[in-house]
Amino acid sequence: MTTLYLGEFEQVVLLAVLRLGDAAYAIPVREEIEVRTGRSVARGALYTALERLESKRYLRSRMGEPLAERGGRPRRYFTVTATGLAALRSSRRALLQLWGGLEGLLES
Repeated sequence: MTTLYLGEFEQVVLLAVLRLGDAAYAIPVREEIEVRTGRSVARGALYTALERLESKRYLRSRMGEPLAERGGRPRRYFTVTATGLAALRSSRRALLQLWGGLEGLLES
């Protein structure tokens, strides 16, 4: 089985996209990450991660309808692919293996 590597921020972005479902475009993804992690996310870092995840085929995007409030520009919506889900599962398994038996040490 091939290991699908994800960096920590990539995991966070994929999880936020999963949580948002059909509403997953850049602004809500950024807000979801900030609310759930308490971590400030630079817009550029998020767009770079979204593009990288799409190039790895962990995400796919589609353009929505043009919106008047955006000057007629459409939003770009993201969806986690089956490959992205497999990468998340693989990363979760690896982290759980590393965490195993350390909970007591880290909670003290």
